[in-house]
Amino acid sequence: MMKQKTIVIAMAAVALLAAAGAYRAGVQHGKETIPAAPKATEKKVLYWHDPMVPGQKFDKPGKSPFMDMQLVPVYADDAGAGTGVAIDPRVRQNLGIRTVEVREGTLAAGLEAVGNIAYNERDVTLVQARAAGFVEQLFVRAPLEHVRRSQPLASVYVPDWVAAQEEYLAARRMSPELADGARQRMRLAGMSEEQIRQVERTGQAHARMTIVSPADGVVAELAVREGATVTAGAPLYRINGMSTVWLNAEIPETAAAQVRPGNAVEARSAAWPGVTFKGKVGAVLSEVNPATRTLTARIELANPGERLAPGMFATVTLAPATRQSALLVPSDAVIQTGERSVVFVAEGDGRFKAVDVVAGVEKGGQTEIRQGLAAGQKVVASGQFLVDSEASLRSSAGRMDAGGAK
Repeated sequence: MMKQKTIVIAMAAVALLAAAGAYRAGVQHGKETIPAAPKATEKKVLYWHDPMVPGQKFDKPGKSPFMDMQLVPVYADDAGAGTGVAIDPRVRQNLGIRTVEVREGTLAAGLEAVGNIAYNERDVTLVQARAAGFVEQLFVRAPLEHVRRSQPLASVYVPDWVAAQEEYLAARRMSPELADGARQRMRLAGMSEEQIRQVERTGQAHARMTIVSPADGVVAELAVREGATVTAGAPLYRINGMSTVWLNAEIPETAAAQVRPGNAVEARSAAWPGVTFKGKVGAVLSEVNPATRTLTARIELANPGERLAPGMFATVTLAPATRQSALLVPSDAVIQTGERSVVFVAEGDGRFKAVDVVAGVEKGGQTEIRQGLAAGQKVVASGQFLVDSEASLRSSAGRMDAGGAK
């Protein structure tokens, strides 16, 4: 009995060993493997492309047929990441995509413009004939001659003065009351107080009147010649003062807000190297030149020594009103579309996002940002057009995928 039990146990053990061996043999013969669970960090590749030719897609990696570079993968989570776009670090380096930090600061003071010198039309004196007569002699015979105050300009024979002066001299011999009335009639005839005193002093009639310059300046206009007949009030000379001149500077319309009447200016002319002429903005004319898109700033400059002459060109530096601190970015970072201003903001992990901004004044390669950014953010300063094309490509691909899913 005991022997039979031993035989049964031995046979069961052999059967178990045979089954285990068959199982191992079957596993080895079929090369069965247990697949590893996919890593959670792996991304699904949608396609490969050449960033320099973004419109072409490839279904496998390799070298670009267009450029001497490897194709770049586009991942599923990148394509559906909203308004941003992710770019491979190697591509960013190859294409020179550079970011800078948005900082607070003020733009360099001053606005430079060019213009030309003109007469100061507020410093004009008009010399007229005080009575009808004949021009016997001109002492200043040509325009643009410099004259000084009290310098003789012309000699005019006035017949009407003779009768008035003779009447005065006769009345003075008769009574003081009659002399006062005759003196008034000389004034009405156009004689000045100096001429009346001359008649009183000499006791003789003077039929000729010597016209003198009332101010220093330049004869801008000569309207009479020797031998001409003139009437009372006829213009003879137009004299422009030269102690101050106007500089008509052309200001870009984009900088119109920086220029205000009263702003201090400094001007320089190639005719006088090393000399600075100081002045201030007198007015900003309310008219834009349609050809140059500029406004004219009328600047009044001091002209010591009468060095500046009408017609000269000059460069002027305007000091605008003090501006508060503002956010500044490189001007190259701002994309002007005509309807809006856009910058690309770096969001980390190689991702960039297009942001609409309100741009302000531009000076020295820096642009003021009035709205849309915060200090410390990083914006793309070079290669932003590549980022823009990449974002457009991703957006187009997303729209096509959405259309195919419907």
